[in-house]
Amino acid sequence: MNWIELDIFTTTEGIEPVTGSLLGMGINGFVIKDAKDFEDFLNDKSINWDYIDDDLMGLKNCETTVTVYLPENGQGLENLEAIKAELRALKQRDGDKSFGRLEYELKNVKEEDWANNWKQYFKPLTVGEKLLIKPSWESVPAGESRKILEIDPASSFGTGQHNTTQLCLELIEKHISEGDTLLDLGCGSGILSIAAVLLGAGSVKAVDIDENSVKIARENAAKNNIPKERYNAFCGNIIEDKNLVRQLGTGYQVVCANIVADVLIAMSESFKPFLAENGTLIISGIIDSRKEEVLDTVKACGFELIEISEKEDWVAAAFRAL
Repeated sequence: MNWIELDIFTTTEGIEPVTGSLLGMGINGFVIKDAKDFEDFLNDKSINWDYIDDDLMGLKNCETTVTVYLPENGQGLENLEAIKAELRALKQRDGDKSFGRLEYELKNVKEEDWANNWKQYFKPLTVGEKLLIKPSWESVPAGESRKILEIDPASSFGTGQHNTTQLCLELIEKHISEGDTLLDLGCGSGILSIAAVLLGAGSVKAVDIDENSVKIARENAAKNNIPKERYNAFCGNIIEDKNLVRQLGTGYQVVCANIVADVLIAMSESFKPFLAENGTLIISGIIDSRKEEVLDTVKACGFELIEISEKEDWVAAAFRAL
């Protein structure tokens, strides 16, 4: 397998939040290059050395960098979109810019070339008992009985390739009923809320902090012939924007959120007010090592755990509002 090298530019103060976000996405391997560490090394009088290589000396003035390696396939591209979304979220939280510029750079490949190669990675995919996810360039065999969800790769997370998306879709299929209303928090491409409509939801609302994701979600809904009166997408942060919370309203039969552990924990107190009595909350994006922490936090906010679903190192869960 080929690997893509991705550098994230930050500061010494930004190392912990950046690597924490990566760990939350299941990316456990990374290389950190930090000028402060090298300065501490130079100033350590307990170390005796006669010569330091010029390349090593170059670290003295380097920009702090966190480097990760992504597989050159569909999963890697999904991870790239998730990393981009996390960097945007970190920028929003970093009011004093102490985390640096939080930009990224790919090595060994141009991002646009990699994205243009999606066709070799992205094939029709069956999820659960009722869904078939396909890109526009793939045909469906005659007589296919599954609901067809058409979605093309774009600059937003959520094509169905990632385990977290598949787990969440499977739980939505189990818990959505005809005519239900659903709220999709952190919608990305809109795949979860679009699937909900195809599976019988009467209407859905989708939210993301990234304007581009909201635009793409609306476009994908239209591509799947979902009328505007049944699908509405909003840009904003439900934790900070009280006006947005009022716009979204309450009384949803289902709320879903496929994000990362830290964001799910931060949002945990916001879920229940959106739900109808005995409504269902579905969360995904939880790496196995954070499972108990996330589940316990959500249960403490007035929820009963009713189902856990796991795939490889990822966990999704369904709760009932008490």
